[in-house]
Amino acid sequence: MKKYIKWALLILTLTILILLTYSLYLLNIIPHKKYTNEDFKIKTYISKTDMDNDGIDDQTDILESARAYIKTKPKYKSKYYASGYPDDNFGVCTDVVANALLNSGYDIMELLNEDVLNSSEDYDITIVDKNIDFRRVSNLNTYFKKHAITLTTDIKDIDEWQGGDIIVFTRHIGIISDKRNKKGIPFIIHHANPYQIHYEEDILEKRNDIIAHYRIS
Repeated sequence: MKKYIKWALLILTLTILILLTYSLYLLNIIPHKKYTNEDFKIKTYISKTDMDNDGIDDQTDILESARAYIKTKPKYKSKYYASGYPDDNFGVCTDVVANALLNSGYDIMELLNEDVLNSSEDYDITIVDKNIDFRRVSNLNTYFKKHAITLTTDIKDIDEWQGGDIIVFTRHIGIISDKRNKKGIPFIIHHANPYQIHYEEDILEKRNDIIAHYRIS
């Protein structure tokens, strides 16, 4: 009898460990294996524009700038900044996109404010404040819908997703990574909450709230 109890406890322990490991994997706490465009014979998109004239095309620049920003490991907190862009290592999801664009030659704070002033009817803004307007998902979505290339929201159409693209969810936003999962579905570079461990994650298959996919033109 003791022998059976011993085996039962061992099997139970192994089952719990397997379930725990699987749960940690699903939560992206355990990193997922990353694949590249080459693994799926997908041609990497190179922009014909280099807005900041740094010798790096915009598509690549946005991707690299997003990755450089998350390397600073920003802490998640929603705050107002008189200077517009956060300057104290705090931030939210929109700051990943804003910083990636800023370091690629696109000052989205100024660009969006100019668009709001020229066509306020397109935005649901009661009081215009350029220091915060560009840090709201809905405003960025409106701006990109007008000024960027609109692409598919079908994540299974893997050829149409490229590192440096912008993805918008109902209440979230991020940059598409050049890394992919085993199905070819791209990872996303984003900042979602104070408990996030990794900023580049394989999450798109779990989301059912993708509303837009853009590419800076």
